Amino acid sequence: MTASLLRTPEAPVLVGRAAELRALTGAMARAPSVALVEGEAGIGKTRLIREALRRRDGRGRRVLTGSCRPLREPFPYGPVFDLLRPLADGGLPAALDPVCGALRPYLPELAGRLPPAPEPLPEPRAHRHRLFRAVRALLAALGPAVLVVEDLHWADDGTRELLRFLVDDPPDALSVVLSYRREELPGARLPLGRAYRHPPGTTAVVVPLRPLDVAAVRAMCAALTGTEDASAALAAELHRRTAGIPFVVEEVVRALPETVRHAPRAGREALDGLTVPTPLQEAIADRMSVLSPGASAAVHAACVLRVPAGEALIANVVRGTAGLPASAEDAAGVREALLAGVLHEWGDDQYGLRHALAQQAVYASLPGPDRHRLHRQAVRALAAQDPQPLVQLAYHARRAGELAHWQHYGEAAAASAREMGDLALAVELLEELLSDGRLGRMACARIAVDLSRDAVVGLTHRRATALLCRIVRDQHLPESLRGEIRLHLGLLLYNQAGRHEEGRINTEWAIRELRRRPALAARGMAALAMPAWGDHPYHVYERWIEQAEHLAAREPGPAASTAVRANRLALAMYVGDPAVWEHAERLIDAAGPGGDRRQVARACGNFADAATCLGHFRAAHRFRRLGRRLAAECGAAFLSGIVEGTALRLDWYEGRWQGLAERARHVLDVMPGVSGIAADAHLVLGLLASARGEWDEAAAELGAAGLGAPHNAPGPVLATASGAMARLLQARGDGAEARIEAERGIARIRRKGIWSWAGDLAPMAVAALVRGGRLADAERVTAELADGIADRDAPLAAAALLACRGTLALGRGRLDEAAAAFDRARTAYAVLPLPYAAARAGEAAARCRLAAGDREAADQLAAMAERFTGLGATRDAARCRRVLRGHNVPLPSRRGRRGYGDELSPREREVARLVALGHTNREIADVLFLSPRTVEQHVAKVLRKLGVSSRAEVHRQGRALAP
Repeated sequence: MTASLLRTPEAPVLVGRAAELRALTGAMARAPSVALVEGEAGIGKTRLIREALRRRDGRGRRVLTGSCRPLREPFPYGPVFDLLRPLADGGLPAALDPVCGALRPYLPELAGRLPPAPEPLPEPRAHRHRLFRAVRALLAALGPAVLVVEDLHWADDGTRELLRFLVDDPPDALSVVLSYRREELPGARLPLGRAYRHPPGTTAVVVPLRPLDVAAVRAMCAALTGTEDASAALAAELHRRTAGIPFVVEEVVRALPETVRHAPRAGREALDGLTVPTPLQEAIADRMSVLSPGASAAVHAACVLRVPAGEALIANVVRGTAGLPASAEDAAGVREALLAGVLHEWGDDQYGLRHALAQQAVYASLPGPDRHRLHRQAVRALAAQDPQPLVQLAYHARRAGELAHWQHYGEAAAASAREMGDLALAVELLEELLSDGRLGRMACARIAVDLSRDAVVGLTHRRATALLCRIVRDQHLPESLRGEIRLHLGLLLYNQAGRHEEGRINTEWAIRELRRRPALAARGMAALAMPAWGDHPYHVYERWIEQAEHLAAREPGPAASTAVRANRLALAMYVGDPAVWEHAERLIDAAGPGGDRRQVARACGNFADAATCLGHFRAAHRFRRLGRRLAAECGAAFLSGIVEGTALRLDWYEGRWQGLAERARHVLDVMPGVSGIAADAHLVLGLLASARGEWDEAAAELGAAGLGAPHNAPGPVLATASGAMARLLQARGDGAEARIEAERGIARIRRKGIWSWAGDLAPMAVAALVRGGRLADAERVTAELADGIADRDAPLAAAALLACRGTLALGRGRLDEAAAAFDRARTAYAVLPLPYAAARAGEAAARCRLAAGDREAADQLAAMAERFTGLGATRDAARCRRVLRGHNVPLPSRRGRRGYGDELSPREREVARLVALGHTNREIADVLFLSPRTVEQHVAKVLRKLGVSSRAEVHRQGRALAP
């Protein structure tokens, strides 16, 4: 890689180098000092040095910078003389040591300011020593200074010796910074020619730079694209392809299309089809050009193999043999490629390209016939290994054009992956096979059956869904075989893809095609009995589960009967059947191995979701833990994802909000496009944003949770989102829209007939109706809720009923009755526990008493404000304080500890976060119940403390300001 490639535009921020930056700036601040910065090409040595020079420790000191060049015949001492030449513009003291005159022949630009040249010395070594002394004396005369020489691996011997002379006895006020690539240093690979021992009184530090980790790559990607964050999936794939080398990361990110660079949650697929950036191609070609034919052949073989390999395997691929040891000639080729920095040593006798993009660049340089030949030779060499690397064999057979071998190894690799619990790999292998149009009909059908079985419990679904849709259109397939494929396709559409109506149609169609396979048909019917999806009345789901039980009895089998039994119990649990808990425990205790265990894992996920909807949080946690363990044991990533989504909602309900938004975003990153799981994450993000008064963000997230497409959203999530949206609209002063949203949500509950799901919706709906003067409608909703849960075990809905009654009493002007009802609601919520709802009920009770003239209620309202603050519900806390101010109640100080200095105070952090989200001062004032003038003062302090000059710059720091 040439030096010029490293001089690219820098990333806006330096990431992943905090410790290295502290070490370098610390050394520069304690002269005399010597800092050696080492690292491979593109690792960021120049970037680190420039950042260190910008820091405070470099101010008030002269900075002299130079670099060595990869010249065939470098000029002796050239880099040092180059960095001294700018002194001609001024800065040299009037009185210099006479020995400095020895520099006149080398620095004619300074001749007029240097002492007279001394008499020539006959002995070359004496002349060189005097020259070295002259350089040191000149640097000493400058006073506080930093001398930087980069790319020392390209230095001539004279420059290296001169620098060695300087660092052995540096001037008192001089800091020397040298950078180099250790792997390209000559001889013993010592930067100064021999081991360096710093003299007494000199600060010395070696700063090794290593590749960035995934988190740092993610931060760098966000900085380069100017977005608040990059997705975890994109960062992980970027790290894999670039090995975390900053230069390569930067080149790849800059090569991304504009739409991808600014997409907030672009995934790993954003890098598919991306060609190697031109600077990187040229760098690889430059290094390959100096290799001998033997070394080039070794690199080509290693490139085709894709994964690190030993000398023997590389040699066998080069020669087209199998099982033979590497010869001395083979080893010499690998060694040459290593020394040239083209191959990288990954472990004991494991060699490969430095990163995936380097491999891609070399691979693209190979002519097609050469690639095919090397892939054929790779198949021959790998087939001789025991055990056979089936995944690699499938890949090379396909690239070699050997269809029969590819099909054989691909199916075998998928079976092996399935046996080891790696269903994601099995799905990927089968998708590749099925996407090839050359396979026969029955081979496609066989592979499609395996793919459908594996994909239905995985996370990736888009490609599998498209392939299976194509297969089921083949009317020449046996009906029962097509029915099984269609059944799993329907479940994929239903569960992962969020295309409920398509999923329902395909599942019902599959049931008809499976008339001769009743066990499978029963599983389809049991799936249609899950009430969370669709807007059918409850009796429709009841009818499906009854039919499933009837069919399952005709052909008993552990997996089918467990699936049907599990869904019968889940249906009962969703509606709050008090007798279901004991039966659920029996089902779990009876779990056997194989498919039966997978069905129990699925059941635990459904039970955890149902228990969360009901307000049985302790039971939900137990089911969640069991489901996670069982799903991990059978490699079912989708089932693991279900319980992760439920865990987010549990954290919201139980008040574990610290870091919850980040956890929700992580779920969206690692499980992209999986509708039910994504709905949970978006819901939690919307609820958190609403509690902080971030209206636009909350509305967007609630829309993504299901309000934007209610026909494809899970019912319980949709009910909660509808209640949150009604409350949001009411808070924004749009009472009419709040009532419309509330009535829309209640209509869905009314149609389905499952009132145990109305725990989050009903209080918001009743409040919206009461505020709109529609007391009779509010009474009707409250009565329906009471009837709907009369014989049900639904503690969350029961607490909500108490809150609804409090709101009704308030609407009738019965303040004492309302306060008592809200107190009972607060107690019921607290028992669950649901601290946020409990605090809201406590606030309502206190406000009723304050309105009735009870001044002692102010203490209760102040306590609720503190609880809101502790949760992170800044909007609610601010509302409580506004009410207290309106009643002339003195408030405790919100300043926190005194003397924040350059740090943001709690209030300033709240303001900064809202500024980062793009809110105006007026909007911030509305959210925090402050005057615009007060907000203006807070914003000014935020800009000053963050060291920025505009609100846009605060936006770029938005991630760091997250609660």
